[in-house]
Amino acid sequence: MHAVLALETSCDESAAAVLRRHGDGRIDVLASRIASQVEEHARWGGVVPEIASRRHVEALPGLVEAVVDEAGVALGQLDAIAATITPGLAGALMVASVTGRTLAALHQRPFLGVHHLEGHLASVMLGDAPPQAPYLVLLVSGGHTELILVAYDGGMTRLGRSHDDAAGEAFDKVARLLGLGYPGGPAIQAVAETGDATRFRLPKGRISLPGGGFHPYDFSFSGLKTAMLRTVETLRQNPDPLPLADLAASFEQVVADVLVQRSLRCAEDHGVQQLVMVGGVAANRRLRQSMLEQGKQRGITVSIAPLAFCTDNAAMIGAAALLRLGQNTECTSLESGVAARWPLDQANALYTPDPPF
Repeated sequence: MHAVLALETSCDESAAAVLRRHGDGRIDVLASRIASQVEEHARWGGVVPEIASRRHVEALPGLVEAVVDEAGVALGQLDAIAATITPGLAGALMVASVTGRTLAALHQRPFLGVHHLEGHLASVMLGDAPPQAPYLVLLVSGGHTELILVAYDGGMTRLGRSHDDAAGEAFDKVARLLGLGYPGGPAIQAVAETGDATRFRLPKGRISLPGGGFHPYDFSFSGLKTAMLRTVETLRQNPDPLPLADLAASFEQVVADVLVQRSLRCAEDHGVQQLVMVGGVAANRRLRQSMLEQGKQRGITVSIAPLAFCTDNAAMIGAAALLRLGQNTECTSLESGVAARWPLDQANALYTPDPPF
């Protein structure tokens, strides 16, 4: 049985959590707290890195104290302390990294520097029925849209990706175009509930292959954003108010269709019977319902991260750390820094005596 304190400050959510993994592999979240900065960044229509870093410095100490008290576990009793160290905003990442390494040194605990995307992949393990490898993961968040095959041995291979904006970025930009709030995902979902998703015909962006044809699994949302812009410009030439509900529903439906169709095709082509969906956009109701329904029709078991752990949080970072501990992974050097970018398939390099950054 292992217990960890996990910290997350990669973007605009300050978070801390304490988790325990039992001998049978079951993971319990003993305490989890998040301090959101959404309202502050909404004034600017997106995340301001300097503001995010300042707020992390202010919020994280109180969050750590709160989760440790709630969990009833002393820092010296923990098996490890974990923190996100890549990818993300460099200044923001430093807050959790420095805090985690300092606590690890003070209490003589191992430190695990976790890849943020590995945390998202591990978030599904916090549900009632964790999947068993091999399985295909659709990671769909504000900064990433990827299809990742997780093998029996835990190895990860990317099979598909977005070539421009991630789905979450497309939601944010279209929400801004429609005069809705930030973040765009929840704002569009709320307006789209009463809309007609078939009113506007919008393109399902595809990526051309050099030899002809299209990549079967990759994504592109730039054409969809342009189509939305042109549709709105045309509608604004009329005196009538914009049909916001229909526009939002049509956009949301196309994004869901593209993500579901290409993910399920990828799973079928690779003989995988389980598909996992994680990340902030995985909280979208239309997407969740469509993925579950179409997966069932095609004989593919679909597991989705619990709603509470779709967006950035420390529990998913703790889950990833616990899985690493279960594999007897080496700890991360206290000399390790942070990196704004680092490939997920090189995450093993974070657990070596000589840190890669």
